[in-house]
Order: sequence, then structure tokens, then C-alpha cells
Amino acid sequence: MTTKIAIFGVGLIGGSLALCFKGKEGLTVVGHAHRPESAVKYVNRGVVDQATLSVEEAALDADYIFLCVPVGMLEGYLQQLSKLPLKPGCIITDVGSTKASIAACAVSLDIPGVHFIGGHPMAGSERSGVEAASSLLFENAYYVLTPPPGVPEEAYEALKSLLLHTRAQIVRLDPERHDEIVGAISHLPHIIAVALVNQVHAYDSEDSLYSTLAAGGFRDITRIASSDPIIWRDILLNNRSVMLRLLKDWNEEVSSFIQMLESSDGTGIEEAFHEANGFRSQLPERRKGMIAPLFDLHIDVPDHPGIIGRIATELGDQGINLSNVQIIESREDVPGIMRLSFRQEHDMERAKLLLQHNDYTVYV
Repeated sequence: MTTKIAIFGVGLIGGSLALCFKGKEGLTVVGHAHRPESAVKYVNRGVVDQATLSVEEAALDADYIFLCVPVGMLEGYLQQLSKLPLKPGCIITDVGSTKASIAACAVSLDIPGVHFIGGHPMAGSERSGVEAASSLLFENAYYVLTPPPGVPEEAYEALKSLLLHTRAQIVRLDPERHDEIVGAISHLPHIIAVALVNQVHAYDSEDSLYSTLAAGGFRDITRIASSDPIIWRDILLNNRSVMLRLLKDWNEEVSSFIQMLESSDGTGIEEAFHEANGFRSQLPERRKGMIAPLFDLHIDVPDHPGIIGRIATELGDQGINLSNVQIIESREDVPGIMRLSFRQEHDMERAKLLLQHNDYTVYV
């Protein structure tokens, strides 16, 4: 007996889920597309078994429905599905980064014979779209499930069992607790990064040396400020009450630094850094999360014609995938610094060994 999985929103997340399920015995993956060319692309790229432009056809007889659309569109899709003759026992889930509102919507709709279980795979990528989809995206990442009250345990266990194909670690949370935690570790950092970049931008409008000297480290620590504005508008408004509380707490943290500086409290500043260092050192390293990690190497390179191409070729010949290349400094009198970025840690480690073997000075 075949299990049908319908995926609405076959992009990075939806496409990666599809690739985790596709080809597994007893599973058929159907993708919903808005345009004919997208439907053809999904099938030709081998992401789904079938693609359709019809919401009704995609949902018909589906055992599982994954809503992989932006947060601002989730409730609309759920309302649309509630009007269709869904298969009894069908499980609907989503991948949004906020959970309380969609859980409340599902409870209010109370679709007969259908179970909604919120989901949030805490993995991402610097790239987007189905072209970036990978069956390895969720491996070793946390995948949070947030079943509302009243969902049968067998339905939760069925979805959890299906998601084992992602090789993610499943975590069960209440929707409200999820939003509090993710608000603090993901949503708040995005706000801070955007505010910091905009603050420096305002200074730069008066003195362009700010942007000149902000290259390198400043770009790195604020890279999440480049996230999609529409997606983050919807996420922050959806998690509005949580974010307001978190921002008030953040204001208190900033105020404490203002007070320490005003009073020249060097001991207090040291203690704040010690506390932060201690907690940060306990955080798991190299684990996938919502803010995609980058794996970087820095190497000294002489200012010789073709050096960049030669290094890229050496890596390519060994099947090592580069994500990005940047020359941080290159002058006639000093070696240049080349930063090589990789999406996978194992690619970074292989590159490090290869470059060291070829007598390059490598810094991690």
C-alpha cells in the first residue's frame, strides 16, 4: 500500500523534504506548483514523483500534507485545505518558524478526521529555492514538532516515524514554548543585526569610512541582516508578543552596559564578558541550526596572476565544493589573505589537508 505525501511549497525546505522521502519504499511524493514550468522543473530535477497545479489534486487521498510556504501564507493554506474532502486520518504539518498562531488556527478549524501537527526543521542554507534542495539538509539538525492538545499519540508517532527519513533529531515542544525559545535564539539576533547595520549605515551617510572599514568581520557578524525582508516581516509580526517581551529584556541588557560605561565599571564589563564566554563555550559546536553555519579557511596567498584559479582548480580536482571565495587583502608588499567558505564541514577539513600538503599556510 502506497503512502502519499503532498508538499505545498517545493523550495529549499519543501524540496529537501521531498528528496528525503522520494525513492523510499511505499512512499510517493507529489509537489504542488503555481506555474507549469515549476511543475516540470520539480519532476525533471527528480525532486518529486509527480507535480500538479491543482491544490485539490495534490491533497486528494494524501496521507501526509506538508505546508512549506512562508509563515504569512500558512493559515490561508490551512483554511483552503479545511474545505476539501481530505483522507480520514490525514496528517497536516508545516515548517514555519513560528508555531503558536498556526496551532491555534488548526484548533479553531477542527477539520474532521484530520490531525494537524506543527513542525519546524531547524536547518537552513545560504541559498534558496528548489535548486538548493538537498536530502542532507536536515541531517543532525533538530526538527521540532508541536502537536496541539487533543492530537492522538498514534498520529504524532506516525509523523515522527516518517521524519526519521530526514535523519534529524526530533524534539517535541508546546507551540508557545517553541516561539519563546526560537524568538530568543533566532528572531532576536536578526533584529539586532538589522538594527546594527542600519545604525552604521546612518553613520556612513556622513562619513563613508564606516563602510570602508566595516569589511570583513563586520560583514560576518551581521550577515543575517541580509535575510529576506518579506519573510522576516511575516515572522516577526506573527511572533509579535514574544518579540516585544524579548526586546524589552534586550533593552535592559543594553542599559546595563550604558550604566557600566557611565560609571567606568571595568569589573562589571569583565564579568559580563566572562559570563558570556562561559555560556557560549557550553553551546554545541558545528551543529546545524536555523542560522546556517559557514565553514571558513583563511590562507596566505602571494600576489601572482592566476593564483585564485589555481587554488580553486586544485580543490575542484579533488571533488571539494567551494561556497565562496574572497580576497581580504592583496598588496604588492604583503601576501594576500584568501577566505574560502564551505557549506559542509567535511569539505573544509579535506581542503585544509590538501592546501597544507601543497605548502599553503592555512588558518581555521
